[in-house]
Amino acid sequence: MRSVAIAVTPGMLPFELSLAYEVFASAPDAVTVPWYDVAVCGTEAVRLGRFLLEPDHGFERLRDADTVIVPGWADIDDAPPPGLVDAVRAAHDAGARVASLCTGAFVLAAAGLLDGGRATTHWAHTGELAARHPRVAVDPDVLYVDNGSVLTSAGKAAALDLCLHLVRLDHGSAVANAVARRLVVPPHRAGGQAQFVTAPVPAAGDDRPLAALLAWAVERLGEPLTVDDLARQAGMSARHLTRHFHAATGTTPLQWLLTQRIRHAQELLERTDRSVDSIATATGMGTATTLRRHFHRTVGVPPDTYRRTFRSRPRPPADGPRRQPAA
Repeated sequence: MRSVAIAVTPGMLPFELSLAYEVFASAPDAVTVPWYDVAVCGTEAVRLGRFLLEPDHGFERLRDADTVIVPGWADIDDAPPPGLVDAVRAAHDAGARVASLCTGAFVLAAAGLLDGGRATTHWAHTGELAARHPRVAVDPDVLYVDNGSVLTSAGKAAALDLCLHLVRLDHGSAVANAVARRLVVPPHRAGGQAQFVTAPVPAAGDDRPLAALLAWAVERLGEPLTVDDLARQAGMSARHLTRHFHAATGTTPLQWLLTQRIRHAQELLERTDRSVDSIATATGMGTATTLRRHFHRTVGVPPDTYRRTFRSRPRPPADGPRRQPAA
């Protein structure tokens, strides 16, 4: 069982803290893998808005955790408590994976954990984070950044994206998707590499034509779709679609398609006994060689290694069309 310690002090934001607890404190009904042991850690009872929270343990518990979560910091003009900064640094030195949610990045920066690396925070505060900590490469255009043992998220909803990413790293896409379904959110909102996640796919209410197109494309990942195919379905020119797509999602139509195919391949590797050749065909990759190349570049390991890591038990083949997760 993996342990998660959530650090709390006066001045923390209750939303980010609550969503982290919601993700890590209880497993969805369909999930049978050992879940997380969650501890809420602090030195005193904490008033968060109109809520009063009493920690289970002191900050010393952070050093024993596999993962430490630092929620958002309400007032970035106030320096985080030295005790919190020291405890987070000590936990990282002891081998913990440390993740900040929203403006919790200011705590990690104060601890020196972001120096020399890439990081993000709420878009309204990325300039201030960069100005105060010039050794940090602050990226304002991503939902979260994964540097291995140190992770940071952008604001509010992006904190949930990062928590789901941590579940995906620990238990695989199928389990992360189950958590997302329970929370009624998309399991993965972006394209691109696992370490740097770009702007989210719009919900239907935000951009109906594009949202409908993406749902249509997800049902046809096994087909050799082109930009012209997408443009024809959307009733746009290819050039107009590409501009509109990038403005709404931060990526190109083909890169988005590639990401969806990789995610579908992850699910098939976890849930079925299908060969890599068969999965390459089902995901529109064409050949096993193409799938292996793109999979390794995006996920960081070959498909066979990924299957050994996240496969829990044999499951029946999933040959039917892929359904768009509820959002």
